[in-house]
Amino acid sequence: MHPALVVGDCPADLGFPQIARPLTPEKLFMVMAALLARRADTMARIMASGLPFIPERRRRARLDMDLTDPAEYIMRRKSPPCGAVLIIDKGAAFRDHVARLVATRRMGVEWTDSAPAALRLCDETPVSVVMVNTAATGIDPYDLCSAIKRQDTGARIAVVLMVSCSYPYDTARARACGVRGLLDKPIPDRALVGALQRLLSLPA
Repeated sequence: MHPALVVGDCPADLGFPQIARPLTPEKLFMVMAALLARRADTMARIMASGLPFIPERRRRARLDMDLTDPAEYIMRRKSPPCGAVLIIDKGAAFRDHVARLVATRRMGVEWTDSAPAALRLCDETPVSVVMVNTAATGIDPYDLCSAIKRQDTGARIAVVLMVSCSYPYDTARARACGVRGLLDKPIPDRALVGALQRLLSLPA
C-alpha cells in the first residue's frame, strides 16, 4: 500500500525493493514507477472488493527505528517554566530595567545582592532563571551556581552569568557547576529579551 524503496546496502532484510548505489536517474525513475504502479493496482483491487479504503490510516509500525532518548520526549512534554527571573547584582537598577522590558508578559522579576538570600529565594519561591552579575561584590558566581544546583529545585533553574569583556570567564568551571550560558555586558535589550524567551519558552 505504501511504496518503500531501500537505497544502498542494508544489513537487514526489510522486505522492500532495493536499489544499489551509485544511482542513475533512469534506474531510480524506473523502480519508482514500478512501485507506484503496484500501489495503484492494490488500491484498485481494494476498492473493487468493496472494502473501505483510508489511505492515511497507519496499519503497521513505523519502518524506521526511533533512537531518540525517551528522556527527551519527557522533557518536551513538560510545561514551560513559569517561575520568576532572579537578578543578582550590586544594585536594583538592572532589575528595574528588565521588569520594564517584560512588563507585558506578566513575568516576575526579583533582585538581591546577597548569595544566601538568592539561595533562599530559589529554594522557597518559584524561580526559573537566575542572572548573576559577575561584578557583584562578594559573590563567586560559580560557587553560587553550584549551590543553587544542589538544592531540590535547582535542576529546573537556568543560571546565566553576565560578564564584562575583562572578566576571566572559566568555561570548564562554568560547565562543571551547571551554568547555562553567559551574556556579554553591556547587554542589548534585544539580546536580553531573546535570551529570556529561549530560557522561558516565551512567545515572540
